[in-house]
Amino acid sequence: MHLPENLRSGLKKPLGLLIEDHKVTRSSVSNNMPKDAFVITVGDATTEKMISFGFNPSLQIVDSLEKRNKRDLPGGYVKTILECKNPAAEITEDSISTIRQAFNMTPPVRIIVDGEEDLLVLPVAAYAPDNAVILYGQPNEGLVLVVLTEKVRNKAKSIMSSMN
Repeated sequence: MHLPENLRSGLKKPLGLLIEDHKVTRSSVSNNMPKDAFVITVGDATTEKMISFGFNPSLQIVDSLEKRNKRDLPGGYVKTILECKNPAAEITEDSISTIRQAFNMTPPVRIIVDGEEDLLVLPVAAYAPDNAVILYGQPNEGLVLVVLTEKVRNKAKSIMSSMN
């Protein structure tokens, strides 16, 4: 699935609560997260930040890049590492099936993406368990915290179905 130009501006709007960069703390995150949430991070910096706050995300999706610059993978404990290919501005069947597979494994699971992970927030929202919280970075703004609801799930599926 390719991201058409007409959907790009709409995806710049956060899917959930935007916590501004200077307000991102362990308590600002945990205070907005339900207890016993299935925590999912999308992005290297987000994953690293959550690990530094003492969270060990159940699913971590990373690509070893930050703002297109190579970086080391975040630390933290993972039980299983999966890999998928996902070029920029796309959501591949490979990435969708890998995400779905990860939800059926014992956490924590890390998916290392060959390509770009940004759009993978959408299939994560579409297929994550009901108690999921998705965290991802909003470039130059802050951290987006999405408590998964049916409304968010439907919006993600709708955007994905609009991609060709």
